[in-house]
Amino acid sequence: MAALPQPRQERLQDAGLAVALAVVNIVSVLPFRNQLHPLWLAFVLLAGQAVPLAWRRARPVGAGLVIGTARVAYDRIGFGFAPFPLGPAIAFYTIVDRRGPFWRRISWLVIAAGVAISQTGPGHSEPYDAIFQAFIFFSVWVAGTFSRARRTSLQDAERRAYRAEAELDEKSARAAAVERIRIARELHDVVAHHVSLMAVQAEAAAALLPGRPQEARHSVDVIGDTARQALTELRRLLGVLRGPPVGNGWRDDPANPPMLETAPVVSLAGLDAVLDQVRDAGLPVELQVTGQAYPLAPSIDLTAYRIVQEALTNTLKHTAAAGANVTLDYQPGYVTVGVTDRGPRLASPRPGGSGLGLAGIAERVASCGGSLSVGPTPDEGFAIAARLPAL
Repeated sequence: MAALPQPRQERLQDAGLAVALAVVNIVSVLPFRNQLHPLWLAFVLLAGQAVPLAWRRARPVGAGLVIGTARVAYDRIGFGFAPFPLGPAIAFYTIVDRRGPFWRRISWLVIAAGVAISQTGPGHSEPYDAIFQAFIFFSVWVAGTFSRARRTSLQDAERRAYRAEAELDEKSARAAAVERIRIARELHDVVAHHVSLMAVQAEAAAALLPGRPQEARHSVDVIGDTARQALTELRRLLGVLRGPPVGNGWRDDPANPPMLETAPVVSLAGLDAVLDQVRDAGLPVELQVTGQAYPLAPSIDLTAYRIVQEALTNTLKHTAAAGANVTLDYQPGYVTVGVTDRGPRLASPRPGGSGLGLAGIAERVASCGGSLSVGPTPDEGFAIAARLPAL
């Protein structure tokens, strides 16, 4: 039974109850079968008070009506030695438990009418008989009411649990979406910056060959260093996404999982390396720091670093600038990051990146509650300034 679906379990249980009660009703009057005429009709009415219980949960009102009719008919015909009214009681209990207020009220009226009709039949002249019937059905009503209240409470608890689970799933989905955006932003910055540097150096190497091999070799060396740095940063990002490998001790020793191979998160402390890369690519860059530098929140530090990196990458890709200026202005409670280049824009950008640089910068600034201003400068250059909260 436990392996069967719940609806089928209930149907089998009700069928077993119906057959068992029909047998009990018939066996209980067998000692008095000589007084039951006709005997076959008595047996039919006794079975009719039990067999419909097989459909009591699927059709409680219909089953109760058939059972009640069989009981009233049994009493009105005058068959003596009536069995205990378990069938009508169970049918009434099911209606109280499974149906709404309308059918519960109707069932009370039908039961009152049925008991009154039965009590006017032969063999029901004692007052205690009516009191006994009233006590039975009142007790059944109380039991059905408690059962309905308990089931309603369980259903409410299940709905609350489902609702809470759905809310958790929604929050997890939102968090996953935010994380995907963050990782996509990081990947864009890493790929765009390093690929743009490699593209510029490749163009320089091609222009220097074959007349200036030493300088061309330097450009090739820069391409190799830049590619290795790109791989290192990509490995760091992918290491965060990659789960622990199977078979290296994770399952054998859950308390000591294997360490992921990740590099430290970049920050303004490593800004000089970016500036050196850009200078090697042929773009002179000056860095100016104003105010007293102080530690920033990790997310703000990373955002400031990526803004400078992306802005200089855009300068390499989209301009023929003669130089660029990077400014960091530390003020109480916030830091301003500025990147300004000097020179005209190219008609067609150099290869590398996805063309989403400014959009990525705007998303980063908005994600940490800062403000951004961008626009051209009087000397045909372009300026980016981002004001970021320090914490």
